[in-house]
Amino acid sequence: MTTLHPGAWWAWALLLGCAATRTTDPVLLVLLVAVVCFVVAGRPRPAGGRDFGFFARLAVVVLALRLAFEVVFGSPLPGTTIVRLPSVTLPSYLVGLRVGGAVTTQALLTATYGGLQLATLLLCVGAANALASPRRLLRSLPGALYELGVAVTVGLTVAPQLVAATDRMRHARRLRGRPSSGVRGWAAVAIPVLNDGLESAVALAAAMDARGFGRRGDTSPARRRLTTAAVVTGLLATAIAVYGLLDAGSPAALGLPMLVAGSACAAGAVVVGQRGVVRSRYRPQAWTSREWAVVVAGAAALLGVIASGHVAPGSLHTGVYPLAAPALPWPAAVGVVAAAVPGVLR
Repeated sequence: MTTLHPGAWWAWALLLGCAATRTTDPVLLVLLVAVVCFVVAGRPRPAGGRDFGFFARLAVVVLALRLAFEVVFGSPLPGTTIVRLPSVTLPSYLVGLRVGGAVTTQALLTATYGGLQLATLLLCVGAANALASPRRLLRSLPGALYELGVAVTVGLTVAPQLVAATDRMRHARRLRGRPSSGVRGWAAVAIPVLNDGLESAVALAAAMDARGFGRRGDTSPARRRLTTAAVVTGLLATAIAVYGLLDAGSPAALGLPMLVAGSACAAGAVVVGQRGVVRSRYRPQAWTSREWAVVVAGAAALLGVIASGHVAPGSLHTGVYPLAAPALPWPAAVGVVAAAVPGVLR
């Protein structure tokens, strides 16, 4: 399973993320988090895999910040008052906002559900980074998308690289008997971390230049610009279509028709642009039945959540007016549990 195609892990994680965007049920979101953690814990880290713990800590921080902002600056939702903080009178044009004042149970639960949903999305992205090597993902991209893949790969690895550099600098300071925590320690670490990031960027640029990155071959500039425009248009149409599919109130034209049109446009541009790319590939990664099993497991979670929305409308969102206990619709629960299959495959 460590040699799985990285695209399969990314597809699995994104499908679980899409399932999380369709529900605010805390029980279902916690079940999604448990499945993600189970699969990540059961799989060895590939070469170049990112640290899942960083994303877990980030998810906890995001949830805590969401609750803190709701307590101090949240909207004045009516309900049962838990605590009343000292308040500040705001101008009339800032209607709907507050600073301090009454903190209600309904407002706090709404913030908890929204923060838990965002934390689940972060954990899904963290799982993809931990299970799929960004370098292998870059090698598996079509030649026409290679430059875009480099930009995305560099963007995904910036934060983990900064975390690793910070840990190295703090460890070095502890060995020298210097403070590594507190404001003084972090201030002393900031400059070496930035310097390490600059050196890594220069080394990466030199390596890319030595390997002939950016070589265009015999493709004309007009053809390259047309291919790029078609790919960007297809990706934008696909993103709009995904939003239309996830939002039940969107027009029907923003759903499946735009998804098909955008995918066809992007795929056609990739095929046409592939002809002019001069790049060899050593040991291309195959897409086998194991990869399909991982993708189907992720799709089961999304399909289960969608089916729950049709079988029991309203079960995916826990209401606060009146206060109601979270429900666990059985189609969504079965689909999410099925998404844990990659964690037990050998």
